[in-house]
Amino acid sequence: MQKPKVYFTKTITPESLIKIYESLGVKLDGEVAVKVSTGEDGAKGYLKADLIAPLVKLLNGTIVECNTAYPGARNNEKDHLEVAKKHGFGFADIDIMDADGDIKIPVKAGKHLKYDLIGKHFANYDSILNLAHGKGHMMGGFGANLKNQSIGIASRNGKAYIHSCGQTEDPDACWSAKYAQIEFIESMAEAAKAVADYCTENGKKIVYITVMNAISTSCDCDSKQDDPVMADIGIIGSTDPVANDQAFLDLIWNSDDPGKDKLIERITSREGEKITKYAESLSLGSTDYELIEL
Repeated sequence: MQKPKVYFTKTITPESLIKIYESLGVKLDGEVAVKVSTGEDGAKGYLKADLIAPLVKLLNGTIVECNTAYPGARNNEKDHLEVAKKHGFGFADIDIMDADGDIKIPVKAGKHLKYDLIGKHFANYDSILNLAHGKGHMMGGFGANLKNQSIGIASRNGKAYIHSCGQTEDPDACWSAKYAQIEFIESMAEAAKAVADYCTENGKKIVYITVMNAISTSCDCDSKQDDPVMADIGIIGSTDPVANDQAFLDLIWNSDDPGKDKLIERITSREGEKITKYAESLSLGSTDYELIEL
């Protein structure tokens, strides 16, 4: 079986981002959703408009998000849109996909989740660019394409369901749910697989790109996001989300940047690196890949 290809460039520019997209050989057409974190109010690491706008405009894409389960400036459509525009994303249409509720999609062969709840508007799109910012994460260890596809595409109630490992859809109750850390990591993988299956079954195209810049140990969803701990690494892209996340991890582990120790500690202390192998066991993708530097 042929290994999935992961394309890599050390250059982080609007032009190199477009080059990574074009290297994937998939033309995203029709109604195109660009799933990107627009960042919590107060965060600073989110992908900036001047970097991603040329690609989004090339695709005639819509920036898509879903409301957060945690209290903050993005747990309702009105405030969420205001923060997204404050952060520069008004260059394109912005769709808070769960503004009108959610749709339930099946989770197949999951140990923790019976289903996934995704933003209702997700059904309106023909193609999806999963455009992630690679960084650490307080709860998941790290965030890249798998997190962007699970927590990111889940509705507010869907986020609560994933965060509680299938115990509750209530955003107020999910934070007091009891579970083992690995169960949360695996729940994210199960939700990401559910979205991939939904795309396949409904003829939706999806590709994966992760920009590895402003790499902090905390997430763009953190209003008190810390400063970067590593120098920028580059951009990776693939048609395989597991391969792309694995490449992100491998580039961190193999880096000679001394700051990687803080990021690796954050990832391993949350068992975050285990998400790729579990996702592979769900047939979401492969941890064995071919890295092609552009």
